[in-house]
Amino acid sequence: MHEVKPLEAINEGDRATVTKTITEADGAMYIASTGDFGPVHVDQGFAAGTRFGERIAPGIMVAGICTSILTGQLVGILGVSIEDRFWFTGPVLYGDTITFDVWIAEKRTEERTVIWEASARNQNGLEVLKARARLKWPRPRPPPERG
Repeated sequence: MHEVKPLEAINEGDRATVTKTITEADGAMYIASTGDFGPVHVDQGFAAGTRFGERIAPGIMVAGICTSILTGQLVGILGVSIEDRFWFTGPVLYGDTITFDVWIAEKRTEERTVIWEASARNQNGLEVLKARARLKWPRPRPPPERG
């Protein structure tokens, strides 16, 4: 469920952890909707000749799961992304089970922003993704005038 959470309801240290198996269907839907038909994602023959040895899931798709956890479980829908940085530290293969850990690292009330970070690890404990990003909250709206 996505909530409307004011900045005042967000705290440094808030954290959510989710585990998800990355499926062929996840990749197919992402690839079809974005047009990201890179051969390392869709062509086993090509992927076999890469350092991965097999097809890998699109990294930005995996990163998107972090942002979904962020809005769905930590900060709600008011914050708008203004800066995202992702480091793809290991491959995600179709069938890997990834544990995503997402947390609020900093809250900057005067700027109406929060810095969130994430780490994702596969079933073998290998970190496959790190993230650091910033969200900005809108200015509070004044109450409507009565009259």
